[in-house]
Amino acid sequence: MPSLEEPPTVIPDPAPVSEGERVLTELREQIRRYVVLPSEEAFTAVTLWVAATHLQTAWQHAPRLAVVGPAKRCGKSRLLDVITESVHDPLITVNASAAAVFRSITDTPPTLLVDEADTLFGSVKVAEKNEEMRGLLNAGHQRNRPTLRVSGPNHEVAKFPTFAMAALAGIGDLPDTIMDRSIVIRMRRRRLGEKVAEFRTFRDTPVLHALRDRFAAWLAPLHADAMELTPTMPVEDRAADTWQPLVSVADLAGGQWPDLARTACRVMAKHEAEHDQDSSSLGIRLLADIRRAFATEGNPPALRTGRLLDILNQDDETPWPEHTANGLTPRGLQILLKEYGISSATRRFHGGVQAKGFTRLQFADSWARYCPEPTPESTTGV
Repeated sequence: MPSLEEPPTVIPDPAPVSEGERVLTELREQIRRYVVLPSEEAFTAVTLWVAATHLQTAWQHAPRLAVVGPAKRCGKSRLLDVITESVHDPLITVNASAAAVFRSITDTPPTLLVDEADTLFGSVKVAEKNEEMRGLLNAGHQRNRPTLRVSGPNHEVAKFPTFAMAALAGIGDLPDTIMDRSIVIRMRRRRLGEKVAEFRTFRDTPVLHALRDRFAAWLAPLHADAMELTPTMPVEDRAADTWQPLVSVADLAGGQWPDLARTACRVMAKHEAEHDQDSSSLGIRLLADIRRAFATEGNPPALRTGRLLDILNQDDETPWPEHTANGLTPRGLQILLKEYGISSATRRFHGGVQAKGFTRLQFADSWARYCPEPTPESTTGV
């Protein structure tokens, strides 16, 4: 009599895991050992950015990695340490001249790693001195944007390539033009209970170097494929240009990485767009609070910077006491007011005292444009 039993269910073998999936996952876990990042999307982004450095000559755009935080001891330099040991041909520098950097870039570019980037762009005066570096970092985001220099005994014009991926770590945001070309990682101090392993160069770099070599071995044969990729992107315009190399690497790896990459792209690009809007709103809030600060002091013709900051930072109903670990600082005030064309200057105050400060007249135009006083309702009878 024939058996009526159901035939056994055949469970298909799991899809094989590619080398790309394995090496990306292993690097992500190594990064997780040493630093606390603000989100899982940030871990995905940093991992894919490192991998993308091994195919720089395949990309049309060279995304920057902006590792920024509001204060010291947020893990920025530690993250840069880990990245340095796993990227393609690292060229790490602190406070290098633009001339030295562009002379180090070739047709097979290194990966630039700039620690303490706030020392290059942290104030208006310093940023002006390093305008050439900012220009180089902006130009190097896109292929075929060389810098021209006169060199040699015959004063001939020479072209120097600028195209290279770059990671920059520093306190506070970098110049807007660099941030706009960056995958932005906003670091935070670790909370009590958040533990990471100490990073020791001689002990810990062999594992990272092994991963670096595996990235090179995996990606080198895929160079032509990478050049032909036009991945579907969840964002547009400059954000798409910046994220495309990372998404392309994820597509080459397969598995879960294409979904992880697009989720990170969408979430982090949206966060930065909202941050830009918040910064604009924050500037308008600052203008209004400065007007109230002048009113608190009886609307004097000028107000010392120190006194203005004291008033702003003592008002718990405003965002200024928590703007950084030390509240709103002179540098933070300067950055927020820069887009309105307002800056402090040395002025003479009561008693012949000279100090940095602002005049009410400096703010008059911006107050009228961005936060005008409400027009009093007419009380005239009809």
